[in-house]
Amino acid sequence: MIHQGNGIWDTLLQWATAAEKQVQSVFRQLDTIAERNQWKVIAAFQKYRVSDFHFNGSTGYGYNDSGREVLDEVYADVFGAEAALVRPHFVSGTHTISCALFGLLRPGDELFYISGKPYDTLHKVIGKPGDGKGSLQDFGIRYKEAALTTEGAVDWEAVAAGITERTKVIGIQRSRGYDWRTSFTVAEIREMVKRVKSIKPDVLVFVDNCYGEFTEELEPTEVGVDLMAGSLIKNPGGGLAPTGGYIAGTKEAVELAAYRLTAPGIGGEVGATLGTLRAMFQGLYLAPHIVGQALKGSVFAAAMFERLGFESNPRWDAPRTDLIQAVRFTGSEQLIAFVQGIQKAAAVDSHVVPEPWAMPGYEHPVIMAAGTFMQGGSLELSADAPIREPYIAYMQGGLTYAHVKLGVLNALMLLADRELIVIKPYIP
Repeated sequence: MIHQGNGIWDTLLQWATAAEKQVQSVFRQLDTIAERNQWKVIAAFQKYRVSDFHFNGSTGYGYNDSGREVLDEVYADVFGAEAALVRPHFVSGTHTISCALFGLLRPGDELFYISGKPYDTLHKVIGKPGDGKGSLQDFGIRYKEAALTTEGAVDWEAVAAGITERTKVIGIQRSRGYDWRTSFTVAEIREMVKRVKSIKPDVLVFVDNCYGEFTEELEPTEVGVDLMAGSLIKNPGGGLAPTGGYIAGTKEAVELAAYRLTAPGIGGEVGATLGTLRAMFQGLYLAPHIVGQALKGSVFAAAMFERLGFESNPRWDAPRTDLIQAVRFTGSEQLIAFVQGIQKAAAVDSHVVPEPWAMPGYEHPVIMAAGTFMQGGSLELSADAPIREPYIAYMQGGLTYAHVKLGVLNALMLLADRELIVIKPYIP
């Protein structure tokens, strides 16, 4: 694993030392963001007097689960929202987003995504009219999307033309997904909210916030977004939450989503937490720091790959608003080797060799490095990619910066071992 005495490995370490010197100013900025978010989380814990009895959980119906109720209040406070719904019953980010959208939309309404085609796993949720699968369109909810401009910005001319009386919800995907575009900052989301509500004041704005939590000092619900959703095995779970998701926003919007998760009239008043609360509270407490570690790892990865001649997005010195670091490769062999190299650096399942496969919910074969403690936990070091042109790998997460650094070096080492790249001697 650690290739002491290997000439290529020693050369990579020299490149890494130079990259780390290069990115120190960005690291300091990320430390400040993590510090401010840590303070914000602790202040919310203190405000709602979190105590160890809140970690006990409940069984059966889960009536009067004070820990569940306080966790909702803490999340709402941290995210600057009126209300929140934080539950282990959400099985994934896609499930959480689906509950949010089904909660807000009714037959005859229209969902309009202004950030282009959403992430692959949402395509089945949106569906097609009459598909018989229970998708949004199967229930008579209309769907449209506005492609982004060639610069990756919202096409405001298309948006203005596309919003009609039927448009009930504007959808925004904060993160890049499987696209070579810049993720949207909270400042950009603020402007989106302002502009769409100037066109149709009663429209509801929904944000898929996956991978974005704690990467900036503000969250979308602090800049006018009506509802947002995310996964607890991503940023806000802090690497400890074993499952779950959250929805945050206005009280009315969150209540509608809660009715979709359970049943009308029941909403968020029930739901046994079954021993998950301690990990969910502690994960939230740790999340700002761990997100900061992961972001440092992404910055390092971008600097290393750029120095070695690869194209990355975002670049090492670009503002960060999510965890994802995209790297463009010249072919599928390089792409697969990179992902396999990330897996080889894992603490869990490092002996497993990932291969492309038809993963449920995706439209192309996907290769995924996921040597994680929580299955699919993408706040942990992981990488995945659809096997299609252009050949782009998407790396995310890392509970510690040291692990991300090892993963990047290991991936580069595997690429060199397979003679897919040449590591040139480092010259200061």
